[in-house]
Amino acid sequence: MTGTRPGRTAATKQKLFDAALRLVGERGAASVTVDEIAAEAGVAKGTVYYNFASKDALVDALLRHGVDLLAARLKAAEEQEDTSAAMASLVEGMLGFFAEYPAFGQLLVSELWRTPGQWHDTLSLLRDDIVSIVRGQVQRLADADRLPEGVQVATASAALFGTVLVIALDWQVFQPERDLAEVRDSVLSLVRGLRPG
Repeated sequence: MTGTRPGRTAATKQKLFDAALRLVGERGAASVTVDEIAAEAGVAKGTVYYNFASKDALVDALLRHGVDLLAARLKAAEEQEDTSAAMASLVEGMLGFFAEYPAFGQLLVSELWRTPGQWHDTLSLLRDDIVSIVRGQVQRLADADRLPEGVQVATASAALFGTVLVIALDWQVFQPERDLAEVRDSVLSLVRGLRPG
């Protein structure tokens, strides 16, 4: 019986993550209760506390889990030798992730720029993790003299991340009929348009 416990625990945690993500994405983390998360996941309230010390710990773990999933997708760009292919992989990875987990994108938008936010410190660290992956690809563009003069890599990296996040949410909410390739190509056209003359 003890051999099945880790699998059940992982499955329960995933149900709690999914439930919390749906609720938090809709209403923001501060307004969601443990009772609501438990009900949405179809588990007893005690199950939430068994797996996480508190709602805050659950949301913190949710944020970390989502960023880990996103980071894994973005790191695929590092395998591309060609800078254009790497940028396409990076943009497609971000768009694909937010298409699959739109509530996570909503959570980032609602909580990351909330001042002061309860999870601001965690989100700041996690944002830095993602932006550092983006920065690696933007640095490659800079090294190839493919950034306009005077554009700093750090600024371009944050701008690219924010742009793709907002475009992904806009796509999901207002233009869901568009496919991923079309949205990706639009973003890449914008990025190419920023090259030096």
